[in-house]
Formats: sequence, C-alpha cells, structure tokens
Amino acid sequence: LPAWVPGAAAGIVSLHLIQKLFFPYFWADLRYLLKVLMYGLRVETYRLQGRVVTVLDKFVKLAEKQPHKPFLIYEGKVHTYRDVDRRSNRIAQVFLHCGALKKGDTVALLMGNEPDFIHVWFGLAKLGCVVAFLNFNVRSRSLLHCVSSCEPKILIVGADLLGTLEEILPNLQKDISVWIMTKDSTFPSVHTLLDKIETASEDPVPVNRRSAENLKSSVLYIFTSGTTGLPKAAVISHMQVLKGAAGMWAFGATAEDIVYITLPLYHSAASLLGIGGCIELGATCVLKKKFSASQFWSDCKKYNVTVIQYIGELCRYLCSQPVKEGEKSHKVRLAVGNGVRNDVWREFLDRFGAVKICEFYGATEGNICFMNHTGKIGSVGRTNFFYKLFFPFDLIKYDFQKDEPIRNKHGWCEKVKKGEAGLLISKVNAKNPFFGYAGNKKHTEKKLLCEVFKKGDLFFNTGDLMVQDHENFLYFWDRIGDTFRWKGENVATTEVSDVIVMLDFIQEANVYGVSVP
Repeated sequence: LPAWVPGAAAGIVSLHLIQKLFFPYFWADLRYLLKVLMYGLRVETYRLQGRVVTVLDKFVKLAEKQPHKPFLIYEGKVHTYRDVDRRSNRIAQVFLHCGALKKGDTVALLMGNEPDFIHVWFGLAKLGCVVAFLNFNVRSRSLLHCVSSCEPKILIVGADLLGTLEEILPNLQKDISVWIMTKDSTFPSVHTLLDKIETASEDPVPVNRRSAENLKSSVLYIFTSGTTGLPKAAVISHMQVLKGAAGMWAFGATAEDIVYITLPLYHSAASLLGIGGCIELGATCVLKKKFSASQFWSDCKKYNVTVIQYIGELCRYLCSQPVKEGEKSHKVRLAVGNGVRNDVWREFLDRFGAVKICEFYGATEGNICFMNHTGKIGSVGRTNFFYKLFFPFDLIKYDFQKDEPIRNKHGWCEKVKKGEAGLLISKVNAKNPFFGYAGNKKHTEKKLLCEVFKKGDLFFNTGDLMVQDHENFLYFWDRIGDTFRWKGENVATTEVSDVIVMLDFIQEANVYGVSVP
C-alpha cells in the first residue's frame, strides 16, 4: 500500500468520530436543508422562466397524466383525479354562466369534510376566485363577523349546515348571494347548486381565468382564532399554498402513499398540508367526515393507509381508547402534525408501533416554519446557522405582566439565552413576506414588531413562546394572550365571555383557561 493510505484512512475515521461526537445531526440537517433548497430552486426556476405554477395547475396536470388513479376515497367511494377535475369543472361552469363572479372575487365556503368541499374549492379556484374557508363550529354572531370580514360575493353552504345558515340568514348582508348544496330550497332567495351541477358541462373553463400573475397574489382566506376576540381571516397566497403542500414530501412521503385526513378541511393542516400535499406527491387521500377514535385504526387497515395527519389531542384520544389486539398490525409509517405532548408521543410509539412522528411548527398566516426531521421526542424542529440564513428568526425576552416584549434602556428588544423561554419572532422581508389579515388593517399591524434590534427592521410576532436547547432543538412552551385549546383549536377566552354576557341576568363574566390533567 502507498504510504499515504493509512494516514488518509486514519483521517477519515477521525473526521467521522468528530462528526458523531460534536455534530451528530450534521447529515440529517444537510439532507433536510438540501430538500428545502431544491424545492425553493424549483419555484425560483419557474419564476425566472415567467411561469407561475400553482398547486391547482399541478392538480390539472396530474388529472391528465394519471386520470384513473384514486385521488379521494370517501365513505368507501373512490373519486379519481379525473372525476375530481371534471366535477370541479362543472361547478366552475355553473358560476361562469350565471355571471355573478369575476376573477379576484371572494366566495365564502361553509361546508364539512366531504368531496364536494374540494370540488367547490377547485371549481372556484379555476375561475380565479379567492375562497374563504369558514369554520362550521363557529355560530351566530361570530360566524356573521367571519363572513363580513372577508367581503364575499357569494356564500356556499353544505347540505348538513342549513341549520347554521338559518341562524345567520336574517342578519346576513343583503348583497351576499347564498347558494346551498341541495336540489331544492325552502329558504326564500337562496339558490340551489346540486341540480345545476348535474346539468352543467364538464369542459374546462378558460385557463386565463385561473392563471396567477405572481405567487404573492391571494388565493385563500383561512380563519385563525383571535387571541383577544373574534376569528381573523389570514390571507393565504399561492406561495404559502406551495410551501404547505411541500410539507409531506419534505418528511419523506411519496406518490405511493395513502394519506388519511380526519382533520377539518377549513384549517390549513388538512387543506394545504393534507390535500395540497397529496397533489404535490400525486398520492391518494382517504377523507373522513369527522375524526373517530374508535374507527381510526380499522380505517387505516381497511384502506391500507401509510401516512396519517394529527394534532396533539388526536393522539391523546387514540391513546385513551381501550387496548385492542393487533394495534400494531397496520401499514402507517409516517404521522405528520403538531402539538403532541412528550408523554403522549412516547405512549403512542410504544402502543402503535414504529410510526415516524413528523412534528412541525407553523402558524397559518406566519412566515416561519420548523420541521422535526430527526424524530427527537418533544421537539417541533431544529435550527442551525444555514437555516437561520434563509429563515431569520429570534427568541426575545417577554414581560408576562405587561403582555409585551421587554425593551432595554435604548429601546431595543433582547434575545433570550439557550434554555430560556422567549417570544418567537421572524424577520419580514421580500423572501419571507407576511400577508396579514383580510378586512382589518389594524389586526395586521398588531402582528408586526418594528425597531426590534435596529432602526427599520420588521418582525412577525408569532404570539408563541419557545425554548431553544443547547443542541439547537426548539420546543413549544406556551401561547401568549388569553386562549384555551378546544378540540385542537385555539379559542379566545373573550369570545366565550362575550357569549355569556349576552344573558340579561349576567352583569360581567371572566373566562380563563385551566390545565387539563
């Protein structure tokens, strides 16, 4: 052997040992970062070529490329990519011919989890409309606020939510046209949609109706709970939809996967990460009307599910179910979601087998996202020098009494030390914009922090307290403001007290969240 070979071998071994000891996550970080960069470069290449390729464009292409592949499975019925494309064309044709909508108009959608939610969403998107997803758990005054805040031309209501419509109809703005997913209506001046879909053409509407001028243009409004009051309509751009749709791919899902969605479609987790993720992969989605802990694993076995979506409470409900035989005999390999507690995480893995938990962090309207690509229990993700280069963020000191960031004598905010809880803020710039909320400029301005570390800088205030440990793992600590969790949703305590004081015998009410054992 040449004299240099033993020396080179010793050097390689030494480097490997140093990497294992001091940089144990180097390769995992590098793989993840390369994936993020690859996706960013792909989008940038389209932009430089003058092409704006949206998630809807990708879906239409897939309907041509793999028309017979199942896209949705709902209550045992299979809807192929072509089926969904054609039915959404019919819905687009109905509204095209009634002439009520022009490109850029907003349509509010109040529907539960069903295939027609996706058909209506895609059909309206093909007309270039902005679709506002309404939360069907929100009722009366709060729902009226949500509708008026996004200023829709049309409100479309699912057949199973006519009771909710009846509550708000007398107080609904008269210039909003109401359509319901039935063949006939008992409501005066309410249009029916189902009968018109059946007679409509399946031909695609002109492509120029849906073509986006740029990736920063609005495509959806998704409601987030206000920490101090009523829900706010977060403006979602094509860029955010593309980023959300890439989540499952970044975690290692493929076109062969079957994704089980039990979360409500009006939230970004199910619509962007779930449905958008299936389109990004060209995969199949099993859609459930409503989450059922008792049917969850039997559905997974029945449909050969390989990827599930979760929120923390969902995992807790599954772990609370009575133990059954063969709980590990399923094909689920990935669980993608957020908010699972450490104890539930461990119990879930012990009980249901080698499922890779893919925990992530991201606010619907936010410009920052973390992904736990290493599987470290309890963490929402990991950061490093390169990640902060592309997605600059900081954790700053926060005053819990005054409910505001702490500023020093010079007026600047201060960063927390590793291991301390701090308010997560992310830099707003051209590459990481913040699109704000529809209908209320004040809400948008309130989410921004100016002059944080130097003159002229601008940061998005996530409203979340996080801890970064010495290995650069990030952990969710708490949410600021008076909110509590209800079935996976943040609800403002003031929203509850506002309802209680509507009773004439209640003079004043104070509502606050308490920890659940």
